[in-house]
Amino acid sequence: MKALKPHLALIALMSPALLVLGVLALYPVAQVIFDSFFDVDYAAHRRHFTGLANYRGLFDDGVFATSFFNTLHFTVAASFAEVLLGLGLALLFSRSFPGRRIALPLLLLPMMLSTLVCSAIWRNWLAYSGFLNNLLALAGVAPVEWLSSPHLAMWSLILVDIWQWTPMAFVIVLAGLQSIPPELFEAARTDGASEWQCFRHITLPLIARQIVVALLLRSIDTFKLFDKVYALTGGGPGNATQTLSTFIYDQGFRFFNVGPASAASVLMLCAAAFLVATYARETMRKPVDR
Repeated sequence: MKALKPHLALIALMSPALLVLGVLALYPVAQVIFDSFFDVDYAAHRRHFTGLANYRGLFDDGVFATSFFNTLHFTVAASFAEVLLGLGLALLFSRSFPGRRIALPLLLLPMMLSTLVCSAIWRNWLAYSGFLNNLLALAGVAPVEWLSSPHLAMWSLILVDIWQWTPMAFVIVLAGLQSIPPELFEAARTDGASEWQCFRHITLPLIARQIVVALLLRSIDTFKLFDKVYALTGGGPGNATQTLSTFIYDQGFRFFNVGPASAASVLMLCAAAFLVATYARETMRKPVDR
């Protein structure tokens, strides 16, 4: 008790926030974990313990497997593309060129829009008679079924996400570039280093941490993809764009299979926790002396 006395004031100040956190975050998570071991019927006020049956059922469910691989596909493709494009744009905008002050805010604009607004814009552009197909028609190319083709629907979602969130990766990498002392480049060029050698041996090692942070942040965000799928494809055609989030939504709120939905939520929570732990370790790691 004596050890707690110096911290009583701090505990008193934090208690309202901890109470809100417990009610709004910890309790729902605990309830989902609890429900994942039961066959739940809220309408009949019935709860039957099933052990690991809900988890075993998921691994035997082809739709769940499709949702998992679709989520993995989207996360890897979108995150890496956004970081690579963000790196290229950051290298471009780290230099002065005519129109830079005008181009920079335009580049950041998609990130400022809500996902539903971005989805509404791209739904019109990707429609069969939309903007993109009209451009293709000018080049003599037949219209493309961007959102209704099982082979193109996921790539269309990835394209929308790249358009909206590449600016975020760009800002993070650009901040890293601007933190590099220009004297390093001047000394390297004096010693005869080429632009490629400066990038490979100076720029890339010094912004590697920013690149990793951007990649982890985008991976965390893309892994919980729901809104774009809901607004653009609804998980279709078939299950071509079904993700873990939409699978959980369908099971829990459309079919009222609370147990399987809770089990899928727990598995998704574990995967997300791994990404968050990796991000926390990376951001809290002490910088390496160079």
